[in-house]
Amino acid sequence: MKFDEKGLLPAIAQDAKTGEVLMLAYMNQEALEKTLSSGHAWFYSRSRQELWHKGATSGNYLTVKKVLIDCDEDTIVLKVDAAGPACHTGKRTCFYRELRDGFRIVSEDDLQS
Repeated sequence: MKFDEKGLLPAIAQDAKTGEVLMLAYMNQEALEKTLSSGHAWFYSRSRQELWHKGATSGNYLTVKKVLIDCDEDTIVLKVDAAGPACHTGKRTCFYRELRDGFRIVSEDDLQS
């Protein structure tokens, strides 16, 4: 594994059944080890500078079914079963907005209006 200069590795959480990308977060070595040993996703919060167990507060755990590593060994994909929304906004995925027409951000809510 090739962690960056801050000791972090991008980790993409993807729904194991649908393939939908749920979120992107970062892991340090300890978060990766906890993820592999527990079967639940652990990440490293860059803003709080501490480990966090995804779902510990919300109950929206990510149960890891498979861990894939890219060809450069510097990014991983977690194939997960999500117990609820992955995004802190309450959306199923953090990727619910789209860039269009010169970088205008369009959200699901805008599309439904």
